[in-house]
Amino acid sequence: MFKRFISYYRPHKKLFMLDLAAALLASGAGLIYPNIARRIINDYAPNQNLRALSLASLLLLGLYLFKALCNYIIGYYGHVFGVRVQADMRRDLFAKFQRLPFSYFDKNKTGDLLSRLVGDLFDVAELAHHAPENLLLASLMLIGSSIILWSISHVLTVITFAVIPFIVLFTALSRRRMMGAMRASRRQIAEINAHAENAVSGIRETKSYMAEPHELAQFDRENTQFATYRSQAMRSLGSFDAIMNLLSDLLYLSIIFVGGLLLYKKELNAGDFTAFILYITLFLDPIKRLVSLFEQLQEGMSGFSRFYEIMQQPDEVDDGTVSLDDVRGEIIFSDVSFAYDNTDEESREVISHLSLSVEAGKTLALVGPSGGGKSTLCHLVPRFYSIQSGTITLDGIDTRQLTLASLRRNVGIVSQNVFLFDGTIRDNILYGKADATEEEVIAAAKKARIHDFITTLDAGYDTPVGERGVRLSGGQKQRVAIARLFLKNPKILILDEATSALDNATEMQIQASLEELSRGRTVIVVAHRLSTIKRADTIVVLDREGVREMGTHDELMAQNGIYRELYEYQFRTQ
Repeated sequence: MFKRFISYYRPHKKLFMLDLAAALLASGAGLIYPNIARRIINDYAPNQNLRALSLASLLLLGLYLFKALCNYIIGYYGHVFGVRVQADMRRDLFAKFQRLPFSYFDKNKTGDLLSRLVGDLFDVAELAHHAPENLLLASLMLIGSSIILWSISHVLTVITFAVIPFIVLFTALSRRRMMGAMRASRRQIAEINAHAENAVSGIRETKSYMAEPHELAQFDRENTQFATYRSQAMRSLGSFDAIMNLLSDLLYLSIIFVGGLLLYKKELNAGDFTAFILYITLFLDPIKRLVSLFEQLQEGMSGFSRFYEIMQQPDEVDDGTVSLDDVRGEIIFSDVSFAYDNTDEESREVISHLSLSVEAGKTLALVGPSGGGKSTLCHLVPRFYSIQSGTITLDGIDTRQLTLASLRRNVGIVSQNVFLFDGTIRDNILYGKADATEEEVIAAAKKARIHDFITTLDAGYDTPVGERGVRLSGGQKQRVAIARLFLKNPKILILDEATSALDNATEMQIQASLEELSRGRTVIVVAHRLSTIKRADTIVVLDREGVREMGTHDELMAQNGIYRELYEYQFRTQ
């Protein structure tokens, strides 16, 4: 994990070295001014050497100006370095999201992932910037001030060094408790983000069910839990800071008392004592920096460990070597078994030893009760999930041998829950083919029977659709999705209850667009309304026990089996 963290420094090593150089020079300048003050008190002022006093004052002014320049470089360019490291990590994490398999998102909350993408990486960037800088400054100041302190007074330096073991021991004992509290608070803020994201997405349902008090109560519980964890973390940090400051104050008290005795015995002069006090400040400042670094380390490494945890997840398996360009569209399922959580010995197979085929250019309709594996079967075609056993072939080639790009390029999906991105209508249609011309976009919209509606809008194709397409009706969203597929022009089309959420009138209009989209393609339809699949080449009745019936509409009606029962039930209820 440390090697991965360090790797983000390499692309920005010039900025990093500039930051460290400025920190080095600032610390060097800081070590000089107490010695100048010592000379002024011991020599220039008692001997009334006005010229030396003036030169020393000018030298101090120059040092302060130079130190201000160094601090500007540290404050500006150092933070630019941290921001760029953060941007690199965020880019890599977002790219990792794109490579993760569907199963990972099934098991992890969106809000938690977004928390890692935004909040965690801010603390990581602060650590990346300040940790090396503080470590260098602290080391140089400690070493430099220790040498000078020893040269001024051996007795006072021994007293000073006697405090260090207590500080180190206390820091070591405090580390584990603080780290645990930080991790717990991070996990809880991720839960809050997940709940907030879910609640905002479902705000219409919340209002329709008047469930605002329930959502608020649930959020309050999670928010209170976070406050508890964070309070525990702050209590640990507060205790740490308080005891560290107490140790510093006791050190000052010891130095002032013993130094006063040495002054009383004339074993130390006023200038040396003043310089020692100033250097004690320089000696304690790096210790405080190390304490600050320690706190940043808890926050930053806690965030980076969550980042690293995702980066270590295995990517979606794409070990195919065959790129299929000239697709006919024949799909054959041979003894296919699949369970969503195959790591769980008790997980039930959603599909068990299923075999069926779809001829190229034909339409296969899947019907049956919920939980029978219809939608799951559709997800297996583009390899959104990996099967446990059996084979799925496309034009005679095992889909596991095909590259994911060539496979998914030839598969188009229209589902019940259409997802539109927060952009314009044009942006969403172009998702099917990013380099499409304006003429191609309009042609696709016309085929989807959405062009006329778009032209009635003030902004036309540049009309924003809102988050998840909220500004469009269900039928309009479906047509934008169909236009998107016309642009993609896949050879295989999967319609997963594409019209089940629409009213009858809208469904009839959308069905006409879908029929045009289906021409010349291999189509797999998951249908709730059986009236929409009467003309399918093959209809399969599927339930948890597998394929129960198969044939055309007329053949299945003649069998007086499950299909006829379902069809007549729908006819009666309609």
